[in-house]
Amino acid sequence: MMLSNRLQKRQRHLRKWAKRNQITCYRLYERDIPEYPAIIDWYDGEAVVWLYSRKKDVTAIEEEAWQVHTLEEIAEGLSLRPEKIFVKERFRQKGLDVQYERMAQSGAIRMVQEQGLTFEVNLSDYLDTGLFLDHRQTRQMVREQAKGKRILNLFAYTGSFTVYAIAGGASRSDTVDLSQTYCDWTIRNLEQNGYGLSSKHRVIQQDCLQFLQEAIRQRARYDLIVCDPPTFSNSKRMKQSSFAVQRDHPALIQSCMRLLAPGGQLFFSNNARRFKIDKSVKATAVVTEITRQTVPEDFKNKHSHRCWLIQDKSDQR
Repeated sequence: MMLSNRLQKRQRHLRKWAKRNQITCYRLYERDIPEYPAIIDWYDGEAVVWLYSRKKDVTAIEEEAWQVHTLEEIAEGLSLRPEKIFVKERFRQKGLDVQYERMAQSGAIRMVQEQGLTFEVNLSDYLDTGLFLDHRQTRQMVREQAKGKRILNLFAYTGSFTVYAIAGGASRSDTVDLSQTYCDWTIRNLEQNGYGLSSKHRVIQQDCLQFLQEAIRQRARYDLIVCDPPTFSNSKRMKQSSFAVQRDHPALIQSCMRLLAPGGQLFFSNNARRFKIDKSVKATAVVTEITRQTVPEDFKNKHSHRCWLIQDKSDQR
């Protein structure tokens, strides 16, 4: 009953907070109890569960029994029927974009609310749902700073940062992602909130690194850039053979900085556990880590991501 009791306690704690902030999806549990290595997110009356492997010497039969027991505890703790629980398994598969690949065709598509905005999520078909809950505060920071600004959203996924930026009064926005699936998803998210595409607000399906080089040649300028790249990618659609955030972030950040207008800001984030900003970045820019401000209340794991605010040194004179 340990997991069931923990979920009941967390739900009581978070329910009122979520209602006050117009939030219908949030993190309930993140491997709080060693015996239950799982992550559980609440999506407006349904739960998404990521199960992690336990000890290496556990047999397949023991693992299956543990999973059945865990799901029973979740169902009891959250008072949910089995069909309201969506189960995924986390596993390491180095060198593949498993996080973004479609895994099923069930189509459990829902609309959720977040701080006055509406987002489409898919609870069943991908490893992630289409909305990174740990960046809720970062999105709010972007909304608060977006009024009258030109916004660039790179590695945009389903465009939630763009929705927040336009809601905050952004004058223009370019939203860029390599995946047409996620570009289409971005367009639906914009439409759900009453925003349509136009010459001022564009969604662009393109390799972000290639987009940056073309934008630099065109002397484009942005007042605020959001860049949240994957830890690793080797998509065949990329111009270069692979992208690794630790290896490639200095060139990526340098390209972003060349597009910033005077006084502009770059929000740079990733979830690589051992990531370190290269000294070459700090030599040419003012780099301020803002992770503490960007990790929301429902995330007990304060290392779900790391985030920095980066500005040109010449703006500080």
